[in-house]
Amino acid sequence: MSDLGRHFRRQRADLVDELREKGIVEENVLTAIGAVPRERFVDSAMQARAYFDQALPIGNSQTISQPFTVAYQTAFLDPRPSERILEIGTGSGYQAAVLCAMGVRVFTVERHRALHERARQVLRSLGHRVYARYGDGTQGWQAQAPFDGIIVTAGAIGVPDPLLMQLAMPTRDRAGGRLVIPVGGGKGQVMKRIIRVGRQDFEAESGEAFRFVPLVAG
Repeated sequence: MSDLGRHFRRQRADLVDELREKGIVEENVLTAIGAVPRERFVDSAMQARAYFDQALPIGNSQTISQPFTVAYQTAFLDPRPSERILEIGTGSGYQAAVLCAMGVRVFTVERHRALHERARQVLRSLGHRVYARYGDGTQGWQAQAPFDGIIVTAGAIGVPDPLLMQLAMPTRDRAGGRLVIPVGGGKGQVMKRIIRVGRQDFEAESGEAFRFVPLVAG
């Protein structure tokens, strides 16, 4: 391993310790964060800041989310190995890589073509098999539904109905699909977890407040 590679590896370990101190206790999430090279998902000019716990610009007025936010959303979603998880807002591809590191099947939709293409290349170079599509994330991915989990990485004014209806139905053996989505206006959003409990029935709970770029249709 090169000196730079060892440097980033130490920084990843330090980031995991920082996230643990900030309240992320799910070891499977921390292990995934510690395994994903975040420096690969930012421009070379930003790599020195890759392991700061902060959001960074990635172009197209979008950001790679703060590591704490990624860890919090992932823990709130509670993905389990082999589950089918849909991500709305591929962005840099970092969240998708964290999910891949947890052993789930990742489907992801991005509305900016340049980000979609760049994220696909980076994820492929790291050996992750991700099903990626360029399109309107507010419509989900009906052709691949249902999903055990859906995670939205942009702030929504309301919860898009297509995402709710693409959650897996509960069965005798397993609970229904979960949707994790930040909901609110431009001044900030509250993280919501919505669980499908019937054909038209859902249960919701609220988590912490965050600030995301807006979820845009079309």
